[in-house]
Amino acid sequence: MSDFLPNLLSELGLSLTTQQINQFIIFKEELLNWNKKINLTGLTEEKEIIIKHFYDSLLGLKSYEWNGQEKVLDLGTGAGFPGIPLKIIYPSLTMVLVDSLQKRVRFLEHLLKTLCWEEVQAIHGRAEELGQEKLYREKFDLVVSRAVARLPVLVEYCLPFVQVGGVFLAYKGTGGQKEGQEAAKAIEKLGGKIAKLESFLLPEQRGQRTIMVIKKVKPTPSAYPRRPGVPYKKPL
Repeated sequence: MSDFLPNLLSELGLSLTTQQINQFIIFKEELLNWNKKINLTGLTEEKEIIIKHFYDSLLGLKSYEWNGQEKVLDLGTGAGFPGIPLKIIYPSLTMVLVDSLQKRVRFLEHLLKTLCWEEVQAIHGRAEELGQEKLYREKFDLVVSRAVARLPVLVEYCLPFVQVGGVFLAYKGTGGQKEGQEAAKAIEKLGGKIAKLESFLLPEQRGQRTIMVIKKVKPTPSAYPRRPGVPYKKPL
């Protein structure tokens, strides 16, 4: 991993320090150890984890010009993707990781202690409820979400957290462009505007990814997000 990872990430214009390489190694080892007890990932081969989790998570750096100081929320983070890899690259990010399953949050809390990261929070909760709380609503420069839900649903989960002038980065697969068309009305209703859509090929023919950049241009109406379960059952 010590050679393959930095060589691969150099394709994204990233040059890793020894500390960053070690953090990725710790992340991978803890992920695999905990995965024996709870289902965190279906990927168990080192190269697959590097390409489909680490490299994939960092594609968001190619679609948006980060300054490395942003306040970021990773919604539906699962085992920490894309939030943890982004934090490794930009240590000065303020990061909040949200997941609806307590067992994943326990893993993240353990990982954060192992990495000695005090400025990262792992929160157990649902987007529909947290998005209505003053502590989180429209408080983030960036919201990222990867492989959580179809875009018409996902924008209602995520846009309420983005402050006006901020950005939502939606990590999608090959159907990202079609989902963008399906979600156009919802994005507008929730205060967003599609700024950019980029597609990428993962190394070694491991698949295609699409990153959609949605700019928050006006406040999200107070009625959104709707109560738990409604966005999924009745997308805008």
